[in-house]
Amino acid sequence: MTISIALYQPDIAGNTGTILRTAACLGFNVEIIEPCGFDISDRNLRRAGLDYAELATLRRHTDWNAFESWRILEKRTLVLLSTKASTHYTDHRFIGDEVVLFGRESAGVPDEIHSAADTRLLIPMAEGRRSLNLAVSVGIVVAEALRQLR
Repeated sequence: MTISIALYQPDIAGNTGTILRTAACLGFNVEIIEPCGFDISDRNLRRAGLDYAELATLRRHTDWNAFESWRILEKRTLVLLSTKASTHYTDHRFIGDEVVLFGRESAGVPDEIHSAADTRLLIPMAEGRRSLNLAVSVGIVVAEALRQLR
């Protein structure tokens, strides 16, 4: 089983396309939990992900409930990246069945999704900084997960 990255209602097509390109190159799956803040047409994603986006393994979920049903059926662990977490992502032992969830660029995830996560992880940042770019955050965490798994 390979690690999956889930994007909760992503806002920016360029970030999603970049993540798809990274997924195609590094070999992880992408789950998109809709609705998105942009038209999720192939044209929009292809523009950001170049020709790599079509090589990525992408699954779309119509909403949170559809995603959760799929995840539970697949027996996948949910790991949430959050600025509210206290455990650093490098302190987590990835085992390969995880779905690593990233929130919306504009708002993160609602409290009920925080509650649904099996584990919450943090990318530590310098004091007073709010957040990293979504695609950069995904790259940081995926690199660590793949380092551990390979």
